[in-house]
Amino acid sequence: MNRGIIVLAGLVMLAVYYFSNQETNPYSGKSEFNTISIAQASQLGAQSYQQILQQQRGDVLCPTLSAGACNDEALEVVTTVRDIGARLQKAAIEYEQDLLDAGWSFTPVARDFDWTYNVIQSEQPNAFCLPGGYVAVYTGIMDITGNNDGRVTLADLEDPDKLAVVMGHEIGHAMAHHGAKRMSQGQLAQLGMAAVAVGVGDMDPGQRQMVMQAMGVAAQGGMMAFSRQHETEADKIGLELLVRACYDPREAPELWERMGKAGGQRPPEWMSTHPASETRAQNFREWMSEAIAQYEQNCGPLR
Repeated sequence: MNRGIIVLAGLVMLAVYYFSNQETNPYSGKSEFNTISIAQASQLGAQSYQQILQQQRGDVLCPTLSAGACNDEALEVVTTVRDIGARLQKAAIEYEQDLLDAGWSFTPVARDFDWTYNVIQSEQPNAFCLPGGYVAVYTGIMDITGNNDGRVTLADLEDPDKLAVVMGHEIGHAMAHHGAKRMSQGQLAQLGMAAVAVGVGDMDPGQRQMVMQAMGVAAQGGMMAFSRQHETEADKIGLELLVRACYDPREAPELWERMGKAGGQRPPEWMSTHPASETRAQNFREWMSEAIAQYEQNCGPLR
C-alpha cells in the first residue's frame, strides 16, 4: 500500500509538472509541453554547431568567404546557400510578426537568432537548422534538389527552389522549438518510466521485465508519432516561408518524391520518426492551391 501511495504521488507530481510547463504553439494553435527555454536551446544549438563544424573542419566550404579562402566554384555554392538563407530568414521574421499582429501570444525568435549558414562537403544528403538559427547544408543533397542527374555540380544551383524547400523545412523546426520539445518529451518519458518501475518493484522479475519492455515500446512509439507531427509542421512552416520569400511552392511535391527514391528501403511510416515521402508529397499537393494564391499575392503570377 505504501508503494501504491508513492506511485500515485509520483504520477500526481508528474501531471503537475506536465501541465505547468505548457506553451502555446502559434503554428498549430495547440498548447504543448516544453521545459527548455529559448536561451537554453540556442546555447545548446551553438555548442552543437561548433562541435559539428570542428569535426568537419576540412570539409566546410569557404567558412569566412575571405579572399583566397576558397575557389570560385565553392564560393558560388556557399553564396547561393546564404542568399537563400537570407530570404527565408527575412520571411521568418515577417511571419512571426504577422502572427503576433493576429493576436497570438508567444516569444518570436527569428529576429534574435544568430543566423549562420555553412556548407559541408559530403555525400550525405542532409541539411539542418539547430536552435538559434545555425544552418548547415551538405553538398550531397544538392543533386536531389538540383537537376537530379547523379552528380553534384554548379548546374544543380541554377534553379534553387527545391533547395529552398529543404532549408525552409529545417528553419521551420527551429522556429517551432521542435528540438527543445523533443528533449522535454524525452525527459517526461524517463520520469514516467521511473514511476512505473517503482510501481512494479514487487512483481516477479520476469513479469516486471515484460511490463517495463512494454512501457518502453509504448514510449518509443509515442516519441516517433510526436516526431512525425513535428516533421509535418516543419513542412507547413517551410511552405509559408517559401512563398513569402518568392520561391516556387510547386517544386515541393517533386522534391519529396525524389527524396523517397533516394532513401532506399525504409521502415513503415508508423515505425519511423519521419512521415513517408509519399505522405509528405501528398500533403504539399493538398496545401498547394492556398500556397500558390499566397505566392501570387506576394510575388506576382507564377509561370
